[in-house]
Amino acid sequence: MTPQDQALYDTVSASFTACFGHAPEFVARAPGRVNLIGEHTDYNDGFVLPCAIGPATMVAVSKRDDDIVDVVAADFGGARDRFNLQTPLERNSRQPWADYVRGMISALQNEGYALSGAQIAIAGNLPKGAGLSSSASLEVALGKAMLALAGTDIDNTRLAQIAQMAECDFVGTKCGIMDQLISAQGKEGHALLIDCRSLELTDAPVPDDVAIMIVHSGVTRGLVDGHYNERRRQCEAAAAAVGVSALRDADLDMLAAAGLDATTTKRARHVITENQRTLDAADALARSDLAALGELMVQSHASMRDDFEITVPPIDELVVLLQEAIGFNGGARMTGGGFGGACVAIMAATQVAEVRSAIEAAYITPDGKTPLIMIERPGPGVAII
Repeated sequence: MTPQDQALYDTVSASFTACFGHAPEFVARAPGRVNLIGEHTDYNDGFVLPCAIGPATMVAVSKRDDDIVDVVAADFGGARDRFNLQTPLERNSRQPWADYVRGMISALQNEGYALSGAQIAIAGNLPKGAGLSSSASLEVALGKAMLALAGTDIDNTRLAQIAQMAECDFVGTKCGIMDQLISAQGKEGHALLIDCRSLELTDAPVPDDVAIMIVHSGVTRGLVDGHYNERRRQCEAAAAAVGVSALRDADLDMLAAAGLDATTTKRARHVITENQRTLDAADALARSDLAALGELMVQSHASMRDDFEITVPPIDELVVLLQEAIGFNGGARMTGGGFGGACVAIMAATQVAEVRSAIEAAYITPDGKTPLIMIERPGPGVAII
């Protein structure tokens, strides 16, 4: 166990014991993720290139002898939620974090899994609002833990699909499969090229001499405020007008012939070009061609900014600063759903100290602080620890 994981394990175990008076039966860990390239392509049946990272969510559980689920959230001052498995679950308007718990348990029940009442403690060390999938890691870890209590094991891809249902149908963010799938299926030392239609996973090794830097812009993002779902509706409208089931099947000639309005055309153009960039990026990574990969990341960010219109000025500023510091041997782009969050940069490991210093000297978050900078290597997916 890494020191980071040990500290989180100690936190969630202590929270559980303080609340329930005994040690948990199981602790599940599921990682956050950073997407190297391929934004808003997953719900268009396209391609993405994420990797699991070190920060994670841990869920400690023990079985109760009734149908009550009693939850404590260590990261929210020991906030509590309590509900009955035999009662139809509704959203908790007072505690939004609880919706992810309720949603995952509801999704498991809807898929026919028999769950017992449980005592649950949750803790995570993913920065909130950074676009690194803290919600997906919570859903996947909770699902793994609750199924372990029930003595049931399922394929991790199936677990990810159920977690996606929880977020789409209960929480209300009409997300694609990427976040949950990489949290469930992450692989040490590898990004994964995910075909979001077939769910085929192709290993994309990240060489040891390549560094992944994540910089939080300090602009906290949230996706249930309408922007994310609006982009999805625009993509679905474009696919219908072009005459395909999803934009993954469209090309730029088909788009030009469809006669769509300017906004819908831009949205579709981003997805079509981003899919090709993602395939090209996986190839560049396999060849350790950081120059080609960097150029694709630059193009990706420009497309998110100009065609999909999901960046914000501090993010654009940060990407420019990162690109200037890195030079031509790597690249930077916004990562995640947009409207704030983090940027991801790829560079030679030997550049990390220089790039970090440049960003700390030149970028201040909107609230006047030095930005959070994380250096990551691809890590494993969900597990009982």
